Amino acid sequence: MAQFFDVIGDDHRAMISRQPVYFVATAAAEGRINLSPKGYDTFRILSDSQVAWLDLAGSGNETHAHLAVDGRITVMFCNFEQPALILRLYGRGRAVLPEDGEWNGLAKHFTLLPGTRQIFVMDVDTVQTSCGYGVPLMSLERDRPTLIKHHQKSDPDDWLARQQAMDRSIDGLPVRTTDRYFGDA
Repeated sequence: MAQFFDVIGDDHRAMISRQPVYFVATAAAEGRINLSPKGYDTFRILSDSQVAWLDLAGSGNETHAHLAVDGRITVMFCNFEQPALILRLYGRGRAVLPEDGEWNGLAKHFTLLPGTRQIFVMDVDTVQTSCGYGVPLMSLERDRPTLIKHHQKSDPDDWLARQQAMDRSIDGLPVRTTDRYFGDA
């Protein structure tokens, strides 16, 4: 049975801290719904009602585009070990880029990884837990190093040019692009 909470409690923090993967879902009024898996050590709880995560450049920037026009976001964690549990954070989010005034204060919470593009900040309205009985038991073998290796090998000028060329989402929504390169962060 689902339970709802107004804030991120100690039990929620503990569950979140054990998860090697989480999922971010966003949507604009029109167009595709985006659901992105996230890994590495990129998620931080800033307070009982605010979280943030480090975003590495990938094949698109849909989360950024959706948050810029709508702001609604859901983050989901699944416990793939015992006990069975799903935890969702509902709220509103925004992108903070390295050139933004808020960047330095947020970046101190993370180890910047090669390919860092932005930090997403989410103001949490509701925390929901549910049973997760249908989620399989799985164990983590290791992080996949491919994305970080790719960014470490990138030429800084080429990387910036590629990021700045991706100024639209797959549905044509505008995206602010970074002017900073963290290839050897």
